[in-house]
Amino acid sequence: MSIPPDSLDPQRAWAYRPAQALAGAPGGPLLGLTFSVKDLFGVSGWPLTASTRAPVPGPGESVLVRRLLGLGASAVGKTHLHEIALGITGMNGYGSTTHPHDPDRVPGGSSSGAAVSVALNQVDFALGTDTGGSIRVPAAWCGVYGYKPTKGHPDWSTEGVLPLSWTCDHTGPLARDLQTIARIQTALTGRQIEPQDWNGVRVGLWLPEGWTDDGVREATLAFAADLERRGATVTPVHLPEMLDAYSPIVLSEAATIHAEALKLDNPGFQPFTLDALRRGTALGVDEVQAAFDRRADYAWLLNGLFTAFDVLLAPAVPTPPPLIGQDEVEVGEGVLPLRRAVLRLTAPFSLLGAPTVSLPTSTPYVGVQLVGRHGEDDRLLGLGLAWEDGA
Repeated sequence: MSIPPDSLDPQRAWAYRPAQALAGAPGGPLLGLTFSVKDLFGVSGWPLTASTRAPVPGPGESVLVRRLLGLGASAVGKTHLHEIALGITGMNGYGSTTHPHDPDRVPGGSSSGAAVSVALNQVDFALGTDTGGSIRVPAAWCGVYGYKPTKGHPDWSTEGVLPLSWTCDHTGPLARDLQTIARIQTALTGRQIEPQDWNGVRVGLWLPEGWTDDGVREATLAFAADLERRGATVTPVHLPEMLDAYSPIVLSEAATIHAEALKLDNPGFQPFTLDALRRGTALGVDEVQAAFDRRADYAWLLNGLFTAFDVLLAPAVPTPPPLIGQDEVEVGEGVLPLRRAVLRLTAPFSLLGAPTVSLPTSTPYVGVQLVGRHGEDDRLLGLGLAWEDGA
């Protein structure tokens, strides 16, 4: 059954809730935990819409959902997303999802319903996807935690998940605390996540001048100062805006994935989604290859930073959550399109596949990102645990 936008789900977070949850296997390490599933994951017996009225390809059954059920967690239903995951506000063809605590504001996307289900304590954790910030942005704007693993992490499978961009897609969890995320990571990998001492950790602070409003800048600097108090060294670093590589890659791949629907006279996408997909279709082979060439250059820059730093610290969002329908935000350098202002902070780390966690700050609905080296997910989560524990 679909969940109507009524008093039972005023935020319109739920796409599907069966009468009974899919029970986890007895005795597993995640026994007792409940989770929601972003409606891109294939779940046997459950519908998949990707929060669009357009036809979408069937991805098959999600390997990750099946593993989590086998580890004891119970799946209670599917959550809405920004249509086909191509956006960062939560807009879709089913009324769109609103912020968990302010109905006039967006929750972030594309894993909007995932973040809301966690923020409202409806589940213990949520499965989301992240192609350019789709776990980290809603985590920040809803005041919860999110984790985007290293691209291709063997325990965070994208098999059985409707893709947006096979180059940039990741799966990952959102939760109200990092302990829960670490528990899931431990269950999936078989490796215990231990708190990591911040003493001596080299932190690169990526806080480009003018890219955020004053409140976000102050929250990020306060977070950096807290890490220094724990013994870390914090040094400013520089990375360029990478949307000139990210956008052509994602739009061209999304257009390929949804090519059959785009052949229809009226495929059923919302106008903003249809326009983006058609722009992806119009991209030439040379334009896309040039974007991949730029991506390789950016990967070289990021890898170079990680020879001098252990982790990077950056804002997860440029401002607190904007109003529904707001297309622009004001940051230090002026008024910018919302998409650009948000994605230029988060897209580099999905474009380049680096593991990243989004952590809330003392400023409501503002988060920061901690970014680690490829494959150092466990250490990154361990540093996050130590921060959360106050160690």
